[in-house]
Amino acid sequence: MFIRVCVCALRRQRALKPGQSPYRALLETLELTNTKLTLQLINDNNKVRLLLELYRLQGNMTRVKINELKPLKPRFEVPDVLINDPPTEPLSLLSQDENGVVLSLGADSQWLIVSAKPFRLDIMEGREVLLSLNSRGLLAFEHLRIRKDTAELVLNVVCPGWLFSPTGPSSISLDFSLPGVEHVYGIPEHADSLKLKTTDGGDPYRLFNLDVFQYELFNPMALYGAIPVMLSHSAQRTMGIFWLNAAETWVDISSNTGSSETPQTDVRWISESGIIDVFIMLGPTPTDVFSQYSSLTGTQAFPPLSALAYHQCRWNYNDQEDVAAVDQGFDEHDIPYDFIWLDIEHTDGKRYFTWDPHKFPQPKDMLQGLVDKRRKMVTIVDPHIKVDSSYKIHNEIRSKGFYVKNKDGGDYEGWCWPGNSGYPDFTNPEMRAWWASMFAYDQYEGSMENMYTWNDMNEPSVFNGPEVTMHKDALHGNWENRDLHNLYGLYVQMATAEGLIERSGGVERPFVLTRAFFAGSQRYGAVWTGDNTAEWEHLKISIPMCLSLGLVGVSFCGADVGGFFKSPSTELLVRWYQTGAYQPFFRAHAHLDTPRREPWLFGPENTALIREAVRQRYALLPYWYQLFYHAHHSGQPVMRPLWVEYPQDTATFSMDDQFLLGEDLLVHPVTEEGGRGVTAYLPGKGEVWFDVHTFQKHNGAQNLYIPVTISSIPVFQRGGSIIPRKARVRRSSSCMEHDPYTLFVALSPKRFAQGELYIDDGHTFNFDKQKQFIHRRLSFANKALSSRSVRSFFSLQIVYLGINYTEQKYKRSMQPNLWISHDWGARPSQSRMSFSTLKGFIPD
Repeated sequence: MFIRVCVCALRRQRALKPGQSPYRALLETLELTNTKLTLQLINDNNKVRLLLELYRLQGNMTRVKINELKPLKPRFEVPDVLINDPPTEPLSLLSQDENGVVLSLGADSQWLIVSAKPFRLDIMEGREVLLSLNSRGLLAFEHLRIRKDTAELVLNVVCPGWLFSPTGPSSISLDFSLPGVEHVYGIPEHADSLKLKTTDGGDPYRLFNLDVFQYELFNPMALYGAIPVMLSHSAQRTMGIFWLNAAETWVDISSNTGSSETPQTDVRWISESGIIDVFIMLGPTPTDVFSQYSSLTGTQAFPPLSALAYHQCRWNYNDQEDVAAVDQGFDEHDIPYDFIWLDIEHTDGKRYFTWDPHKFPQPKDMLQGLVDKRRKMVTIVDPHIKVDSSYKIHNEIRSKGFYVKNKDGGDYEGWCWPGNSGYPDFTNPEMRAWWASMFAYDQYEGSMENMYTWNDMNEPSVFNGPEVTMHKDALHGNWENRDLHNLYGLYVQMATAEGLIERSGGVERPFVLTRAFFAGSQRYGAVWTGDNTAEWEHLKISIPMCLSLGLVGVSFCGADVGGFFKSPSTELLVRWYQTGAYQPFFRAHAHLDTPRREPWLFGPENTALIREAVRQRYALLPYWYQLFYHAHHSGQPVMRPLWVEYPQDTATFSMDDQFLLGEDLLVHPVTEEGGRGVTAYLPGKGEVWFDVHTFQKHNGAQNLYIPVTISSIPVFQRGGSIIPRKARVRRSSSCMEHDPYTLFVALSPKRFAQGELYIDDGHTFNFDKQKQFIHRRLSFANKALSSRSVRSFFSLQIVYLGINYTEQKYKRSMQPNLWISHDWGARPSQSRMSFSTLKGFIPD
């Protein structure tokens, strides 16, 4: 019955015919203030009035809100996702008549036209329509109403919404038209191509956080997270639509691609409840859209440097001896790693914040053993709490009234890993504050500074619930789960991250991995693509899945290396390590029932291949770190599609088997079984690209066939760039802290080479609070390297970082594309850094 409710709302909305909008703008109700325009809309069929609010926001954005003028009760509006109340700029009224009004959006030749009958909004630049709202007449707003008599029970046959809500069905819908657009992206999470497909004649893309077992590929089905943000891109412009609604949501996409008409993509958003609250980000460049979205929901949390290194996980490492043996195995096989993970079996009977007293009797001894090697641990803390009167966590949550309630007012209970479980109401800020306090060292017994957290099952997962999740009539305070379902995982990660910050007195950066997420989750840590499978197609799909997340703010993403379910062939495992080493979150993970797959269990040759992939990751950690620094400051994605940097190159618009890291590294992993070659597209007319392994030069704007062996990882550095590396790879990233940097300089006939070097302590907030960091802009021209400070915030010792680069003497090496200086060193006593080598690729 529950599923019928969801399908019924969708069916009702999809049954509406374009071009028959009943909504009319009542221009006589228009009010214009310094911050917004308000205008009433009326549905001529039922005479219900809506309130339209229009805001011109700073940064070339427009906000559109539509709610009932006089709802029977408040409709849910999403809190805690926007980082502040977006600053507005004045709208100015240019003209008005009986047909509508014209408003200036401030920018040159940029207008907003409100048409009265039928109601429609058009955003224009000059004579060009950038975007239209309700141009197809699919605005629909099911108003709240009271069931007055038994006659209305007949509606149950058509609309089961009455069965669960005394105010009836409350779905909303609005359509958007994008002239000149053929490519749209985003709205994760879906295991699908980067470019979103049309949904004509099929199912819409669904956004509804669910615990999905062995998910299907190339399917618009809902998965673990939901970010209701879509980007459109053409050679002329990039724009974004942010639909701020946390209820179950569907997105229909249609396009006239292939016809003789001007290209156009039409998008329709449908949500089960709430209000229409949409942000239109007008770009015009991809970078502008990323900045606009991050100004609304925040940027990617800046992770500790160690979190960007390699993570070893499985369900489950059996006991302390097993952890020690795995740790020792990495040393014996000379493979670096930073984190080892413990899944649910480490707890005392699936009671989170506890340890199995037999398998993990001395957790601090185990953690100290990792500290001694400068390594760390992650333990799982899920948001379902075992109902057990002897369990302190349960007793406190129950006594404080912090559990989600059922429709009758009792504690909502469901079945999950511990058995019968309660679900904390993380929408309650008091509950979140209490949860955060449980991570204090004196509360989480056995925890130490080198232990971090994994939030799984936080959609939330309810094994005996509808679609393996919470009933929609469960109560979070005054709101039903149906109104805010997709927020739950964000709140769990938010509270956990705050707990890790608080336990250090606000000094240390947290690391928290979450499976469920929403818009704004990027502020709290990392996500992964969930329970994938050890199959080649799942390896391939990890690329567009991570690219989609990066486009909507979540740069810290990755997939389980090797696949969670089933067992990979040795070839697949090697190729997955090679791919994962170049994705932002790099973790191997496996199901309880799979054979062990530590990297040295597949023979010496495969061990060597995996070792090399992991070592490549560690060598590039300085570059990864500065990319995340930029993501944190500007919202730019770390892993990005080629069209982000080459927005006018139409050949890149549908590519999702290769990607860029920042703007300077291009990666085309080998993801075909038995692959003997790949064809990589090297973008940029007049650009040059260098194979980072052979230093061979290739021209841009070409498809390059690359023969590969099992050891190949095709990676190219853009000419005109400088990338920092560390050549001395040790057992963990922390062990490399004081090692020299090597700068790889790739020259270009078009420009002198430029790059950056960013350094801080790697784990505290001092980079932000105390402005303790080094950030240098590097330039190489006329065989001389120079640097300058990027920002004015730096300690005095940084002044001495800049040795006299222009006086360095270089010699031509025996390698035809390499410049090397072996005598370039600087180790200021306080900055703790040095440069031992400068390497450069030069054109022939």
